[in-house]
Amino acid sequence: MNFAPIYIIGRILFRIGDFFHHWYADATRSIFHYFVSTLEKMDRSLAFRVTLKHIFEPLYKDYTVIGRIVGFVFRFFRLVIGLVAYAVFGCLFLSFYLAWVLLPPAILAFGVKALTN
Repeated sequence: MNFAPIYIIGRILFRIGDFFHHWYADATRSIFHYFVSTLEKMDRSLAFRVTLKHIFEPLYKDYTVIGRIVGFVFRFFRLVIGLVAYAVFGCLFLSFYLAWVLLPPAILAFGVKALTN
């Protein structure tokens, strides 16, 4: 009977497909979950949305002209620092994710190149 070789080939193809599903679908979900949870942790210390919401309010309810100016300047620089931190983390995440996505094709390409040489 030819059942055993066909079964083995079918299982090999299933495992290859399962690997790529795990590598791309499941890992992408996990990586993006980690990305969002890290952004939430960063927002606890940077408070970007809260600072943006209260940018024109004075610090410590000091309603003098100097208090309003200092509050705006302080919050503005805090927003800039937060935006830079988010951008740096986003770029690092994007580069890691692209490396993750391109790793299996790169390994396959180097393997094929090594076999053909």
